[in-house]
Amino acid sequence: MTTARHAPSEFNVREIDVPVRSISRLGPLVGTERYSDLRLAAERTSRRLDGQTVWNFSSTAAGGGVAEMLRVLVGYIRGTGVDIRWLVMAGDAEFFSITKRIHNRLHGVSGDGGNLGPEEADHIQRVTDSNLEGVLDRIQEGDIVLLHDPQTLAMASAMAAAGARVVWRCHIGREGANQWTDQAWAFLRPHLAACDACIFSLRQYVPSWMDASRVRVIPPSIDPFSPKNQEMSPADVIRTLGRIGLLVQNGPDLAGRFTRTDGSPGRVERRASIVADGDTALALDAPLVVQVSRWDRLKDMSGVLEGFALAVVDQVDAHLALVGPSVANVTDDPEGAEAFAECLAAWGALPTKTRQRVKLVTLPMDDVDENAAMVNALQRHARVIVQKSIVEGFGLTVAEGMWKGKAVIASRVGGIAEQIAPGTGILLDDPADLPAFGETLAGLLTRPDEIAKMGDRARQHVLEHFVGDRHLIRYAQLIEWLVV
Repeated sequence: MTTARHAPSEFNVREIDVPVRSISRLGPLVGTERYSDLRLAAERTSRRLDGQTVWNFSSTAAGGGVAEMLRVLVGYIRGTGVDIRWLVMAGDAEFFSITKRIHNRLHGVSGDGGNLGPEEADHIQRVTDSNLEGVLDRIQEGDIVLLHDPQTLAMASAMAAAGARVVWRCHIGREGANQWTDQAWAFLRPHLAACDACIFSLRQYVPSWMDASRVRVIPPSIDPFSPKNQEMSPADVIRTLGRIGLLVQNGPDLAGRFTRTDGSPGRVERRASIVADGDTALALDAPLVVQVSRWDRLKDMSGVLEGFALAVVDQVDAHLALVGPSVANVTDDPEGAEAFAECLAAWGALPTKTRQRVKLVTLPMDDVDENAAMVNALQRHARVIVQKSIVEGFGLTVAEGMWKGKAVIASRVGGIAEQIAPGTGILLDDPADLPAFGETLAGLLTRPDEIAKMGDRARQHVLEHFVGDRHLIRYAQLIEWLVV
């Protein structure tokens, strides 16, 4: 492979403006004791930083869990008076092909089968150096830099040389090693020497050779007030799904309403792109199964489709919606369009009767708050939510569905197993067993009382374990450890 050299500053970071959020809004939800702990942690952190800046670097501002989480956490931390910034790096197609390869191999699969050698390392470093030219002179000694996922890790040495305390946040991983994980870690390991700490979502993802004293485990969280998770009236759910084209509109074509991240009123105006055989819009009372995720082979949308076709169609009058972002808007995932095309081909090969019960939905990403409101409405309208990933870093779509009081069927892989406790959802021991998945889904759809009870327990479980105050306190503890 021959890699073209880039002119200086061909790629530049851009800063994302995140609205301030007050941690006080969490108080009534989490209770007096938890809110008191959060407030004290925020005060200690602000004093400890003493004017230093916390920088976050990621590879995209929209289209994935990392971007969604940063949009929330940065806002809350800004609300405590800490100077925190979020910057997104740029890259070319080759850069994101290489980093997607690393992503897949950290999950233990080969991905596109390409190399991870000196030429790939050189390309990543050149793109990284170009991004650094626009920001390195802003980093001050004593600042904290949080680098999110493999795309940003090559920044570590330059940031450390500028006097920053560098933390790498790895949002992905696999329990146990194989040849692919070993190859990915060998590629990344030289950059880790410059990091003061590494954060993982699960302890099981930490490689055995890593210095345990520099490791922190911080599970992700949901924000109950974000456009994706905020309360939404049944009327606005129906309006939203009618506006995007999924549900029949029996009345006026009104836009669904929601509250934006900055607190201003929002309206769902855009339509989704829906692949369907026959009528695109469903009747309001049609039982709906939903999986929402990126178009990624590891999310196994095609497997969900096949399992549904094998067992559900002949037993239960239910429909399936496979939902993901517009593949044109997720810049750091070059395999998205291929995964969607494969799913589309599998859908097209179904018998007509089955095909009429399945819809492929791609949501516009022009407005990230509007997109999140669409997902909120879809999850709230669903009878059952599925997350049948083959491997998963954490899979926060599970907690999002549980927060909405929904029964969730998901694979016992990665962080999903940490989210679903007994009685709060159903875990699939073998996500590759499609007939078993289909029978499990069909059986649950026939037991509405169990669905309701499971959903109630699921919401309470998320409130106790996966709301943002827990996440923020763990970050505060990390900063207290870093800044001595």
